[in-house]
Amino acid sequence: MACLSTSGRVACGSRSHKLICRLFLNHSPHSRQSSSQLLTGDTTAGHPREYRATPNQQLARSFHGLTLGINQDYLNLLQTSHSCSQPPNLRSHSSVHTQQPAGPVREIQIDPYIILDDELKYFYDDVRDLLQSGTSQPELDTIACYYFDGQGKALRPMVTMLMAKALNYHLNNESHQLVHKQRQIALFSEMVHSASLVHDDVIDQSDFRRGKPSVNALWNHKKVTMAGDYILSIASIMISRLRSDDVTIVLSQILTDLVQGEFMQLGSRETENERFAHYLTKTYRKTASLIANALKATAVIAQADDNVAEVAFQYGRNIGLAFQLVDDMLDFVSSTEQMGKPTAADLKLGLATAPVLFACEKYPELNPMVMRRFSEPGDVERAFELVHKSHGLEQTRFLAKKHCNEAIRLAQELTESPYQKGLQVVADLVINRMK
Repeated sequence: MACLSTSGRVACGSRSHKLICRLFLNHSPHSRQSSSQLLTGDTTAGHPREYRATPNQQLARSFHGLTLGINQDYLNLLQTSHSCSQPPNLRSHSSVHTQQPAGPVREIQIDPYIILDDELKYFYDDVRDLLQSGTSQPELDTIACYYFDGQGKALRPMVTMLMAKALNYHLNNESHQLVHKQRQIALFSEMVHSASLVHDDVIDQSDFRRGKPSVNALWNHKKVTMAGDYILSIASIMISRLRSDDVTIVLSQILTDLVQGEFMQLGSRETENERFAHYLTKTYRKTASLIANALKATAVIAQADDNVAEVAFQYGRNIGLAFQLVDDMLDFVSSTEQMGKPTAADLKLGLATAPVLFACEKYPELNPMVMRRFSEPGDVERAFELVHKSHGLEQTRFLAKKHCNEAIRLAQELTESPYQKGLQVVADLVINRMK
């Protein structure tokens, strides 16, 4: 199993780019006749890349210890795109653990963490080095580094680097200098995410995260808040050194959206008709914007055209929305041990997420509970019961699948490569994750 160890390294063997491509192309449906025949991968420049497979490259690929397939209903692509400039507001619209899905299995099996081993194996070490180099205050360093222990999902840096490598292959530009810059963007995405967790722990007064006491439970609020600010400042300095105004503007939008999303969550008093649009907009700003804009930034730094940058953005937006929808669903069905944090946490915080909003259609008695933020005795327990009695969880999963379907369609617009296939596998990881 390829997973992040406590040292921050990915515990899997390194693969060179050429070997990855050979393994991928050798299992491609376009090259079934013979393992020794010439294999060709197209590029946008019109010049084919040639690889000659050898028998020892015909290796069976495992996906975190299981055979991963993508369900047939993924092929029914739904969902239309939104403009980069507008957050979604329509109802219709690492170690990442998975369960084995039912349905037909794709012929090519790609493990994103393995093919990105070179980019991810020292990822958390590098984050900690950045944070340690910026301060002479030991306690600040300890708090800032607390969540960079390699125990997170590492989804954001993984998807960012997967898109970066897929774009580079698509653009026929795979220079080490470019990949290094894109990796800085991946570092930024994880640092901003972790800073937001630190701030969330203060706002929500949580005591438990990722299977251990939260920073909020170990240090006082003032120090924790400042540590979150410190992480953001170091991440911003790192990005400024890329000397790209366009990238800085794109990534700055993430911070703007995070703050606005948090304010939407804190001050929610919308009417019944406005709730779902409000929820999706808030979800975009708090979760999906980070992934969408990080992926867009990898395209911008690679000097991709606007259409390609839009593909990267929309892929990230859909993956981000699906991820949060599944997260909101798991809050009702997973155990505390699986999630690494208390379940039914959103209800206890007074938040009405997708499963509750769907359940309101069948059980209108939930509406006054939503308006008073489940503040009266028995509200949380009754709402939890009604969600399970309704089809709210199934409807939430269906909406998440729609976003995963759209993400797959967008990934297929890029030139076929192991990384492009990996982007499609990520959609299956997201919809089938258990934590």
